[in-house]
This record gives sequence, C-alpha cells and structure tokens, in this order.
Amino acid sequence: MMAALVMAQARLSVDLFDAMPTLGRKFLVAGKGGLNLTHSDPPEVFARRYGEHCARFLQMLGRFSPEHLRALAFWLGVETMVGSSGRVFPKDFKAAPFLRTLVQRLRDAGVRIHARHRLIGVAAGPRLTFERADGERVEHAAAAVVLGLGGGSWRVTGSDGAWTSILERAGVHVEPLRPANCAFAVRWSPQLLARAEGRPLKNLAVSTAGASALGELVVTRFGLEGNALYPLSAPVRAALASRGRTILRIDLKRDLSLEEVRERLAAGRGKKSTSEFLRRELRLSPPAIALLREGASSYELADPARLAARVKACPVELCGVADLDDAISSAGGVSFDAVDDHLMLRALPGVFVAGEMLDWEAPTGGYLLQGAFTTGFVAGHGAVEFVKLKG
Repeated sequence: MMAALVMAQARLSVDLFDAMPTLGRKFLVAGKGGLNLTHSDPPEVFARRYGEHCARFLQMLGRFSPEHLRALAFWLGVETMVGSSGRVFPKDFKAAPFLRTLVQRLRDAGVRIHARHRLIGVAAGPRLTFERADGERVEHAAAAVVLGLGGGSWRVTGSDGAWTSILERAGVHVEPLRPANCAFAVRWSPQLLARAEGRPLKNLAVSTAGASALGELVVTRFGLEGNALYPLSAPVRAALASRGRTILRIDLKRDLSLEEVRERLAAGRGKKSTSEFLRRELRLSPPAIALLREGASSYELADPARLAARVKACPVELCGVADLDDAISSAGGVSFDAVDDHLMLRALPGVFVAGEMLDWEAPTGGYLLQGAFTTGFVAGHGAVEFVKLKG
C-alpha cells in the first residue's frame, strides 16, 4: 500500500492486487494490543535494530524516516504520541482508522484494488499470473511491479510464504523463512508451571550468545516469550541450529548490582522460608521466585553468595523454537544481494520487493512496521524511476 501510494502520487496508473478479501489484515493484527507504528530512537540507534543490515537501513531511513511515518499518519488524520518507552502510537492506539483512511486515499488517487487475487506466477516483462477465488487464472502485464507479499508468520492474514518458490523458479536467491520475535521452548517442571504459567516477569535483563536485551518475559507451557527475548531471536536460533540448546541468563533484579544483592541476602533468612526471604529482601514476584528455584539445589538456595549470583544470572535452557506460523514476524526471504539499491530484483528487471519479503529482521517496538513502510517507499520510488526511464 505504501508503494502504491507513492506510485499513484507520481501520477502512474496503479493496480493493487491482494489475495485476501480486504487489505491490510496483518496490519490490523499488529495493532490488536495498540498500534506501535514506529519508535523515537535517533537514526543511528534506530538503524542498529536491523542488525547486519544496519548501514543499508540507515540509508533507506534517510528517505522515509519515523518522522515521515508520523507525518503520513497526520495526513491520514491520525495523531501520534511518544510513549514513555520511546515507542510511537496513534493517540487512540487503534489501527483501523489509519488503515481505513489509507485505503480511501488510495482509491481517491485512482488506485484500482483487486481483492481475492492470489499471485501464482511472475515472469519477465514484467508479467503476473493470478488465481482468483473462483479458480480462474488471469494475467496482468505492467511497466513495473512492487511485490509486498509478507513473510511466513500469521498465515491467517495471507502471508503464507508461498511466493518463495515462485521467485526461486525465476532465479531469485531466497533465504529460507524462519521464525523471529517468537517464543522458545523450555522443559519446565510441573511445579514451575503451577506457580508461574502466564504470569509476567518484569524489569529484566537477559543475555545469551554474547547478546543482551531489557524488558519482560512470560512463562508459557511451551517455554518463554516476551519483548526481552525477541531481540535475541537471531543468536538463539543460531545456537539452537548448531548445538540444539542454549542457556539464557536472566537478571531478575537488574536495578541492583551483584554486590547489593549479596549485601541484602548476607544476613540470612533465619526462620523465614526461602520464598518469603526473597520477597522481603529483594521484592521478587512469585513467578520470579519460582523461576529462581527451578533446577536450583538446596545448597545454592541456602548459600547467600550463590543465591545472589543466581538472582543476577538465573540460567534457563532453551531447547527449541516456536513454529513459523506462531511467530510475530519472520527472518529470511529475498537476499539483499538479489536486489539493487532501489530494491529491484536483478533477475527480473522491473520487479521490486518490499517489507518482510526481504531478508531482514528487527525486534518489536515499532521497528517492524517502520521497516515495512520504509522499504515500500523505496521500492515504490524505484518503480516510478524505472517507468520514467522506460519512457
């Protein structure tokens, strides 16, 4: 939709095809808990959220930045605000008004919307082949094409990743789609689940494989999930792929140093139970105490120095990753080596790609949607320039 808007504003004749009955279903799902459009990080910090593609995204964000996205929202009649965490939301926290007005602006600009058209083929020309809901196949020729077919998560929204084989047949290098911003498996004891399942662990610092993050976690029957773990998806996936397991270390009291924790525990618990002692001295929550006790020996729990070390680096063994369809987003996709600086496929001149189709990932917090809008903007402008050059 971002690319279609750019192309329509350049006075090109634009057709927008979608496999689903309505546009923007994944956008609406992303906004269920309050639409986090982008983040207020400065450009250099923002770009680092895209990992190995930091330099490329810094360049693209210079063309369509978080400030540009907020200006787009304002143009659509949606006022935004910066939350205490630096995240940017619509003031009403809703996705529907933004999407509804954007679709109307596309229609007003002359964009023709074709619902229930599933892409099944791409060829030089460019030429596209669609299958309609009634089973009929239709072909469409265009001067330029922007593909925004999503990754492989949230299949119910239409992003099923089926496009990967289509582009591979056309000679495009596509990395396998993998879950990102997802849960990881832990073999919990029944006792831990009884005390902590579904309950948040707040104000944490977590680390593994040389990477770290701050935030919250939630214990689930499957394992662990939450915004403290999502930024570590890539190193955790890599460790699981090579060794089948990895240790996540959780600082349950990140506002205190190890020495301060030791001092608070040094007096001993006396007649208090371990749980009461930890609650009184460190103000740990019941799920945090349950996690601390999981797999710990009675010797560790009784020795103040060892207990303090466990509070500051509680080990949890991760042993698996959630299914792709259950992930918030996906890694993998079209390699950046397969596109030029305008996001045009080298193997298919005139065909551009945007959003989660490209092989990048970022944590939650506004970086995913910003990445989608930014790459859509860049691809849309690339398509405009390609059409102009063709005459």
